Amino acid sequence: MSTGTVTSGCPSPSLGKNIAMGYVEAAHSRAGTTLTPADMAAGRHRGLPVPGGRACAAGGAVMADSAEEGLYSRQLYVLGAGARRVSGAAVLVSGLRGTGAQVATALVLAGTGRVVLHDRGEASVADRAQQFLLRESDIGQNRAEASRRALAELNPRVAVVAYTGELSEAFLTSFQQSPFTAQAHVVVLTESPLEEQIRIGNFCHAQGIYFIVADAKGLAGQLFCDFGEHFIVNDPAEGEPVCAAVKHISKGNPGIVTCVGMEGSRGHLFSDGDLVTFSGVEGMTELNDQEPVPVRVMGEPPGNPGYAFRLKIGDTRSFSPYCCRGLVSQVRLPQVHSYVSAPLAPWCCHILPCLSRSLHAAFRALHAFREEQGRLPRPRALADAERVLELAWSLAMQPGALDEDVVRAFASVSAGDLCPVAAVVGAVAAQEALKAITGKFLPLDQWLYFDALECLTVEGVTQLTEEDCVPRGSRYDGQIAVFGAAFQELLGRQKYLVGAGAIGCELLKNFAMMGLAAGPEGDLTVTDMDTVALSNLHRQLLYRSADIAKPKSVVAAAAVRRMNPDVRVTARQDQVGPATEMLYGDDFFRHLDGVASALDTLEARAYLESCCSRSLTPLLDAGTEGPRGNVLAMVPHLTKLLAPAAAPEDVTFPLCTLRYFPHTIQHTLQWARDEFEGLFQLPAEHVNRFMVDPAFPEQLPTGKAVEVLEQVRRILQERPRDWQDCVRWACRHWQSCYHDAIIQLLHTFPPEHVSTVPGVPFWTWDKTCPHPLVFDPDNDTHLEYIMAAAHLFAQSHKIPPCSDRASVQTVLRTVVLPPFVPQEGFQMHLAEEQEEVPADGERLEELTRDLEQQRQELIRGEEAQVPLMEPIHFEKDNDIHIDFITAASNLRAESYSIPAASRLMSKRITGRIVPAIITTTAAVAGLACLELYKLVWGCRDLSCYRNSNFSLSDLLAATLHSHLQYCGREWSCWDRLEMRAVSADGEEMTVQNILDWMTHGLTVTVLLHGFTVLYDSGENEGIRALMRKQR
Repeated sequence: MSTGTVTSGCPSPSLGKNIAMGYVEAAHSRAGTTLTPADMAAGRHRGLPVPGGRACAAGGAVMADSAEEGLYSRQLYVLGAGARRVSGAAVLVSGLRGTGAQVATALVLAGTGRVVLHDRGEASVADRAQQFLLRESDIGQNRAEASRRALAELNPRVAVVAYTGELSEAFLTSFQQSPFTAQAHVVVLTESPLEEQIRIGNFCHAQGIYFIVADAKGLAGQLFCDFGEHFIVNDPAEGEPVCAAVKHISKGNPGIVTCVGMEGSRGHLFSDGDLVTFSGVEGMTELNDQEPVPVRVMGEPPGNPGYAFRLKIGDTRSFSPYCCRGLVSQVRLPQVHSYVSAPLAPWCCHILPCLSRSLHAAFRALHAFREEQGRLPRPRALADAERVLELAWSLAMQPGALDEDVVRAFASVSAGDLCPVAAVVGAVAAQEALKAITGKFLPLDQWLYFDALECLTVEGVTQLTEEDCVPRGSRYDGQIAVFGAAFQELLGRQKYLVGAGAIGCELLKNFAMMGLAAGPEGDLTVTDMDTVALSNLHRQLLYRSADIAKPKSVVAAAAVRRMNPDVRVTARQDQVGPATEMLYGDDFFRHLDGVASALDTLEARAYLESCCSRSLTPLLDAGTEGPRGNVLAMVPHLTKLLAPAAAPEDVTFPLCTLRYFPHTIQHTLQWARDEFEGLFQLPAEHVNRFMVDPAFPEQLPTGKAVEVLEQVRRILQERPRDWQDCVRWACRHWQSCYHDAIIQLLHTFPPEHVSTVPGVPFWTWDKTCPHPLVFDPDNDTHLEYIMAAAHLFAQSHKIPPCSDRASVQTVLRTVVLPPFVPQEGFQMHLAEEQEEVPADGERLEELTRDLEQQRQELIRGEEAQVPLMEPIHFEKDNDIHIDFITAASNLRAESYSIPAASRLMSKRITGRIVPAIITTTAAVAGLACLELYKLVWGCRDLSCYRNSNFSLSDLLAATLHSHLQYCGREWSCWDRLEMRAVSADGEEMTVQNILDWMTHGLTVTVLLHGFTVLYDSGENEGIRALMRKQR
């Protein structure tokens, strides 16, 4: 089991909407102002603070080198260009208990340039219910100092500093003016008194420091953000702006633009009102470099082949006629947002929805209670809860606006410390800090309240008394304060299965803090077949650089033991699937109390669900994609089975499109990927196999055997002697792909060629007329291709490569490329059915004789190595591999006038990388563990469970499970009607027997066995009669 992905759409409601029955309520007090193109041109954005509080100077501290790109690549896909500001930011995190530890950890993993940890308190045993950075040896030491040691180890690229003094204005000024040249300064307060929040908040507002309050108490959390009076959101939406290739533009009012999507898929992502710009348009050049213009989406054009769409633009009647090419790109204009200071001030209470107003007043009353009593309310102490309610009423701005039950419930467990709640609140706070730094996504404006108070309505929790929840001097006292001591023992007896990917790491961290499987009968099985990779380190908490290439499950299990030595954890390296059913069969799953899943393929997810369904084992399924996440609880006999998610289309392209007629960057990237395999993997495999078993082609069809042996002969003839030979080979191959092949194509189908339909040009619609490239050793892209191709060619032939670009250019200038003469009557395969190689028995015999002779000579030669070549399998995190793919694709794109793709985009598309960030992962794991509490309690109330879909770019949300009604009763997927399939005399039942048995009170319309239809009442009588006779 490994990293999860979202397997169903999860659109989040807009900010400010009161979400009934949900986890979160938030409010937007002021709408942002969009800067128009005229504003930008007039310089009205100047003087406004860009994210980071000051202008970002060119060449500032950014994530730029290849090592950092490899480490943070998944995060770069989430945060976009703004991610490069993260390493130039400084964040102060005050309060290093659970929430503060989560905030600091997420920011350190994300690569924040400088993180200052502030806490004046000493670590206690009770802190270890949620503070996962502390070791047992840290008890009695300053929390900031102890946390600094753990965080510095987590990411050596981040400067982690501890401060144990007072949060004075002098210190905050020094933080802002430190020698570290930060592009953004953020202060995050946790575990902070109200008076301190207001004092520091006002100072930060005046000084241009971004300010966040994050607090978690029991089963509720609170966030407040103040990013100043003029905060610019550079990009409020997820993903990159949409773009498309232009195929035609009409002259008219309005002008109609016919486009082909750049994602290589059907449809598009443009919406009415989007602003777009045009570039690279030939003919109607007036559109190029214009100010952004709005578009309206039209239907598909007549004769649309399935991927084209049309957009209406303005009046084009006065423009020149469209000729060819061009790119239309969505423009996202910056927005300016204004914030007020003085967090938790009573004047803004009226903007909050009802539940949030109650929590808002409850948090303020809690501050007042603590100031009055010098402590938090005792768990389950009715008198304390009533006093908090009295204070809430006295502080409320609007009579009748409070839900007294909410305030009482909140107060009764406010002394509790729960790791899952701290994980959610801390993750959201860290994401808000990243929004302040990067200008990516809309920040909260300005409040967010989170609660899981439905946990208190679970049967068993409602019966807890003050005595059940008194502190025991245990590390779990914060959890006992909410759920009682008996529940803690129950947690210790749990038996769970979990993976060790990104979500798995966060789950394991939470499990260790919660004490899951920490009792004598507990058992936590961690299984993962993967090893730790560099790209895991920025979002998978349990791994360090020293763990790279080690088994994830082994490293994760060791980390859990360090966090909580009592957890009984076992590491396995097996994939859960049909091949391992001897290990993970029905008996294994029936032995479990639950499974926490975060699988990254739909097939694996469906298989695990089927195992849990058969064995009636609860399943928590979680996934992430960028800022989006989801958590689904599958409870036997209560909830639905997990909905089968629509599998993402595995996009394939016709070979003729890839070879001759690419029109999107996806086509050129797939072509480059195929080139990689055809040049550096398959030939080496064929040569090695031939050297061991020269008769292996006899197992292939004659045509395929000839093709393979031709390839083997060519490879043996091209065997390089040294690095210079590899460079010359790369140059010749460049010429063959980007010059000669294009010349041949244009000779066969000249630009003026007419298709089989009279009068219709051949080069139109999905066929873009290419142009040959001329090799230039001083061209960066040409040289990058040569460097990568020569390196891979040398590696496959076991020759040491060289990275000296100057020496490579010297060799290239000596290469003489012969003029290419196109062939007459050259046959191009334009249809799939023409691809089969014709059988040629004589040619096969000739090749076999010649190659056997070469094989014997190589075997006798002293320089022969076994195996002769090294097959190279594509790895998305290998820089040389991505260098080749990027250069090869962009050169082909240049030839076909397709906009080039950046290295990061090429890597994402080719490697099919799912964007990921630690904040989403931590939030998902926190939500999953809140559902786990209910499972451990044995909750049978469906209304208590939450099916969570959220987006940290917008707002958290939650929905509930439901049952179906039929024949006057409720049914779920867990209901079963059991009958004997074999009668007493040993005769198997017929379908008619089953129908007779079932029709007592039920009407059978369709009877299925899996996907097989046994009976369908909609068929005619003859077919139904045959169906009824089946056994």
